Amino acid sequence: MARWCFRHRLVVLLLWVGALCGLGLTASTAGTDYANVFSLPNTDSKRAYDLMEKAFPETSGDTDTVVWKVDTGTVRDQDVRSRIEPALEKIAGMDGIGAVTGPYTGERGAAQVSRDGRIAYAQVTFTERANSVPKELVQDVVDTAQGAERGGLQVELGGQAIQRVQEPPTGLAEVVGLVAAAVVLFLAFGSLFGMLLPIGVAVFGVGTGLFSTQLISHATDVPDLAPLLATLIGLGVGIDYALFIVTRHRRGILRGTDPEEAAVTALNTSGRAVLFAGGTVCIALAGMLVTNLRFLDGVVIGTSLTVVLSVLAATTLLPAFLGFLGPRVLSRRQRRRLAEQGPEPERASGLAARWSGGVQRRPRTVAALAVVVMAVLALPVLSLRLGATDQGNDQASTTTRKAYDLLAEGFGPGFNGPLQVVASGGDTTALVKGIETTSGVAQAVALPPARGVTVIQVVPTTSPQSKETDDLIDTLRDRVIPEAGAQAHVGGVTAVSKDFAAVTGDRLPLFVATIIGLGFLLLLIAFRSVVVPLTAAVMNLFAAAASFGVLVAVFQWGWGLDLLGLGKEGPINAFLPVIMLSLLFGLSMDYQVFLVSRMHEEWVHTKDNARAVRVGLAETSRVINSAALIMVCVFLAFVLSGDPSAAAAGVGLAAAVALDAFILRTALVPAAMHLLGRSNWWLPEWLDKRLPHLAVEPAEEQAAEPPAAVGPASVVHGFIRSVDGDAVHGASVTLMTKGGRQLDRVDSLADGSYIVAVPGPGTYLLAATSASYGSRARHVVVGGGPLVYDVELADHEVDAVN
Repeated sequence: MARWCFRHRLVVLLLWVGALCGLGLTASTAGTDYANVFSLPNTDSKRAYDLMEKAFPETSGDTDTVVWKVDTGTVRDQDVRSRIEPALEKIAGMDGIGAVTGPYTGERGAAQVSRDGRIAYAQVTFTERANSVPKELVQDVVDTAQGAERGGLQVELGGQAIQRVQEPPTGLAEVVGLVAAAVVLFLAFGSLFGMLLPIGVAVFGVGTGLFSTQLISHATDVPDLAPLLATLIGLGVGIDYALFIVTRHRRGILRGTDPEEAAVTALNTSGRAVLFAGGTVCIALAGMLVTNLRFLDGVVIGTSLTVVLSVLAATTLLPAFLGFLGPRVLSRRQRRRLAEQGPEPERASGLAARWSGGVQRRPRTVAALAVVVMAVLALPVLSLRLGATDQGNDQASTTTRKAYDLLAEGFGPGFNGPLQVVASGGDTTALVKGIETTSGVAQAVALPPARGVTVIQVVPTTSPQSKETDDLIDTLRDRVIPEAGAQAHVGGVTAVSKDFAAVTGDRLPLFVATIIGLGFLLLLIAFRSVVVPLTAAVMNLFAAAASFGVLVAVFQWGWGLDLLGLGKEGPINAFLPVIMLSLLFGLSMDYQVFLVSRMHEEWVHTKDNARAVRVGLAETSRVINSAALIMVCVFLAFVLSGDPSAAAAGVGLAAAVALDAFILRTALVPAAMHLLGRSNWWLPEWLDKRLPHLAVEPAEEQAAEPPAAVGPASVVHGFIRSVDGDAVHGASVTLMTKGGRQLDRVDSLADGSYIVAVPGPGTYLLAATSASYGSRARHVVVGGGPLVYDVELADHEVDAVN
């Protein structure tokens, strides 16, 4: 497939451009139909909702609020009314406005003025739901209402439709994330084209995914958070997957391989790992379905579809791009050096090799420090409180936050989240009296009954997010309603949020067990080990606990919220742990696969655990850290999205990826594997026979490997010496085929000499390793007789040819 895409690159590019443009045109024509469905079956709030739907079948659009406050006098003063009433009348006459209910008309108007007379509000009902209301209409409402302001008269607006027009420009977070990713890629590759490749692939994958999600929203319930999260995860994995493949492709060209063969090899090795990693992300996302929360179904659809299309772009569009670029995927300096000096084997030296050697020398110290850091960051998770954010968590400068605060000031903190007690039988009068005398209730008003159903509006004395309001809901359900002998249920947005948080918390253990079990099974099959997937599961739990600790400290305790410009602290959205755990487990599995697959390859060839862990970490840590840094930049950019939920997910995932890559995968995992030794690769014989075989990343050049035994047998011999010329005693010398199959292995003698047997003429891989000096590997060409080949080892250098 890679070869076909490389050779037919123009066809592949046109197909992708056609798909992107076609889906974009169709989606823009169809529009969006996102819907946030938080109600849950078999909950008290859902029964209340069903009764209200039966009693009031006519549906209305989104209802928003205009709030005004005077510094002196009252809102009933003529000079105030002369400014507010014309504005409300103008709003009522706009096309798309269903009704405007103000404080100056009607029997209930007086209730819309605060007791001190300084604050009043009017309700503006649109003819459509918030997501369907044109932004131009909403902006006209905002401009008209705030046009009535003057000195001493403040006018603010709140509601879902109003919130849409104060969001930053669409795409701002994505653009900032892409720019930050471009900087990291340029520093990693040193090439403009090399930088643009992963970004271009990610744009195609995310673009087609978002347009597809928009179209799917017309067929099923997809929350408005889904496209934001799909963009968040799609950009991250799309750029990372392309980065892994481009890195392998560039390495092949630097080693003298033809660009087409380098692309085919890159897709047949790293591309396989990308397919496996993308599959694990989708499986982790699909784990959300076990919670049976309808709100999350649309999130699973949108994010999984975007990940699938990102993987498809990385495995089809990327080789086409590589065909267009050829050797220009390298920087000019690399191309010039390649032309002047010829191919060079990849050398894992410098900081990566020194760090890898340091972890091997002091695994207990590294592991202890990493555990302490993760434990300290995880401590705040003990005070995690699930709930729902509202416009009281918006930034203090927004009109929605100001309107929220004005309503709380004039009518009490509970006014922003009233409860609805829906009664279908029993003594309603006794129920109203019982509610009025309940501690924590500021007001209880029964609306006129309809079709045998009475709705009692209950305003708590505390805010919607407070624990006291949650306790009031429990009191109404468990004591007040049964004592009144009524058949009633407690509903409303606040009650729905509470039930959603309770159900989510109850089902979270099942969800975690499901995705950990699936991840364990996948890694068990891939690496033929019981210990490696167990270690990965424990590390994933560490990462989850620490990232939630960061989330609690920032969004629940308010540490750094002002610095980030993220509004006011509050409970953690109930759906956020499920979404974050899915994404975290999927992404951390990616890094585990790329890290351990290289270690496993080295283990299969040498059966030396210390070497396998050291070489695997030295060769993969740089690309893993680069990929993680890109994801952190993309995720943090979503702080600018204007959506509090997306901002929280961005901060939480950025913390999770940073901790996972920089502490767990490059410190704790290799340190633990050094301590565990050969037991890392233990697998019961009976289980090994029953497990299917899955090669995540086959060895390079294995398929093209010539027969080993051609012609008469021979030997390779020589000396192993240090840079200073000293003999290296006890160095392990291994002769392998180019594909990595071991042929012979010896230890150097006291004078540094060695001799290994060669089955016949051909090209082989000769690797020498010493605990004191490091490792070195070179391709050697054996002719018809013995080959003399001396090896020089440098201090703490890892130089491995795949």
